[in-house]
Amino acid sequence: MSVAGCQLNVVLVEPEIPPNTGNVARLCAATKTHLHLIEPLGFELSDKQLKRAGMDYWQYVEWSRWPSWAEFVASVPETSRLWMVESDGPTRHSDACFAKGDYLVFGRETLGLPPSLCSEAGERWLRIPMFNQEARSLNLSNCVALVLFEALRQLEFEGEL
Repeated sequence: MSVAGCQLNVVLVEPEIPPNTGNVARLCAATKTHLHLIEPLGFELSDKQLKRAGMDYWQYVEWSRWPSWAEFVASVPETSRLWMVESDGPTRHSDACFAKGDYLVFGRETLGLPPSLCSEAGERWLRIPMFNQEARSLNLSNCVALVLFEALRQLEFEGEL
């Protein structure tokens, strides 16, 4: 289903945990954000947990499935920017200046994004601040929500009901 007015894009590179992807799909439905899933996926799209987490929102999500990173990147318009969200990035997510058409890219739950993608992104490699060294990472769907809503805030929540 096509959702009119998608301003932003969320990209999950090789997601592994069905409930996380389902939660992100639900978030994308609620915010009219295009969801891109880059294979290989760590689950079947028919997975019960995926459907349960996304509930009945899948019909409202504009989403695309890509067989590889290369094919996905080839589809990105030249005017759009890719923001890599991964720990150790030089830029805090709240210091980025987002624009319509941007892509927020998140990696696998166990390994994150490939280091080469992050280093190539330069200042578009974002981090979410953490305060406890013992906490390994934040949940993927929580990270997507944090960064997506910061981008939407910067776009003045255009299209809000």
